[in-house]
Amino acid sequence: MLFPIGDDNRDRTIIPFTNYLIIIANILVFIFLQDYGNNERFTFKYSTVPEEIITGRDITTRDQVYEDPGTGEKYKVPGLGVTPVSVYITLLTSIFMHGSIAHIFGNMIFLWIFGDNIENKIGHLRYLIFYLVCGILASAAHVYSAYFLEQNLLIPTLGASGAISGVLGAYILLFPKKRVNVILFFFITNLPAIAVIGIWFLFQLVSGLGFLGAGAQGGGVAYGAHIGGFIAGMILIKFFTIGR
Repeated sequence: MLFPIGDDNRDRTIIPFTNYLIIIANILVFIFLQDYGNNERFTFKYSTVPEEIITGRDITTRDQVYEDPGTGEKYKVPGLGVTPVSVYITLLTSIFMHGSIAHIFGNMIFLWIFGDNIENKIGHLRYLIFYLVCGILASAAHVYSAYFLEQNLLIPTLGASGAISGVLGAYILLFPKKRVNVILFFFITNLPAIAVIGIWFLFQLVSGLGFLGAGAQGGGVAYGAHIGGFIAGMILIKFFTIGR
């Protein structure tokens, strides 16, 4: 178990307003629009559905009843709803929604720790554009990885982790030696960022490769978005630091 809880911010010279606003936006969407993850109809309308992005068509499906094979308990899952605007907007809207409290908590901790340093480096507006572009590219990476791996293209995906992966990609290039405080098993220690983020990316890569044999049953964590976002962040940060 390795979980970051802070980093060295002694070289930060600005207040990272943009990063704070992104975090607040995610929290407000989760509370007021998603009703803490309980408003599944709203969530399914604005999540990224790979089949919709590939075909350009808005797809609606009926509600379905699933039975837990272990407990025999039946539960109802809402079908895909009508997206009021172009389906391509979901590449953006999906990065501001989360599936559970644990999901948003983990993502926002990572963004709080690593995002402010990138904003300090490239400025408020550039950071906002960088974050959104990384998120969109990460969503697209998931769509096409799901297609090529022949996974279920009707499973909606959501979460800020793709955009945050872009932030991590930028961080490992700009601040590889910066010390990061982490919980390592039951101890608190600090490690260089290249080790912390490197271990994280290695886990994403190995887990993503594990989906190669998953076929149509693949689902769950969008490792394609994590890997795609990370690579996008590493490439794009070179352009966003020009003149800074």
